[in-house]
Amino acid sequence: MKITLIHGQNHKGSTYHIARLTAEKTGGDIEEFFLPKDFSGGCAGCHACLNKGREFCPRAEQVSPILNSMLASDVIIIGSPTYIMEMTGHIKCFLEHIFTLWLPHRPEEAMFSKTAVVISTAAGAGMKNVVKSLARQMFYLGIPKIYKLPFRVMAASWDGVNEKTKKKIDIKTDRTARKIIAKNKKASPGFKLKFLFNMMRKSQMNNDYALLDREYWEEKGWLGSKRPWK
Repeated sequence: MKITLIHGQNHKGSTYHIARLTAEKTGGDIEEFFLPKDFSGGCAGCHACLNKGREFCPRAEQVSPILNSMLASDVIIIGSPTYIMEMTGHIKCFLEHIFTLWLPHRPEEAMFSKTAVVISTAAGAGMKNVVKSLARQMFYLGIPKIYKLPFRVMAASWDGVNEKTKKKIDIKTDRTARKIIAKNKKASPGFKLKFLFNMMRKSQMNNDYALLDREYWEEKGWLGSKRPWK
């Protein structure tokens, strides 16, 4: 099993430790990225990725290693501490750079068999909002199975988290890892994802404004009976 582990921060706080713990319990080859060390900068809104291709993005050299790892992995784990009740700006900036993989644009077949785990911590509140937002991003990438792990840690550092909370974290991450292992490479789209895909298919049939997207769907055969899952 291959795991892509993306941290929304450089420091190794509670979110880092929980994400790392989840990856290690799941087992396999872990490729790890830290934002903003491995990626920084916001989307310029140049539309190069949309109209020409992702390789024309001004930050393609930074995006490609992380995206290629995601495409090659079985499990994607993303951890973001809660900043002003939201995911970190670094995570959002990266996700902005891969929006052309969304279902309305040019989704990748590889995403339709993956599992994702989204993790967030907060001293008080906001972590549920963050995992909900991250899960939505994973869904629109076509990932069929997504686990959400929000934790209120009531501490500013991992060392400050009390043992009772750490026990709850250990139980929940252990349960999640066991589920992933049991269903290794067996994730498949459910009704909601298939319904959205078919809605986008109909939209692409009448697409006369984002021609690269339509050409992509035509080349894949998705405007006919072919689908990106078995």
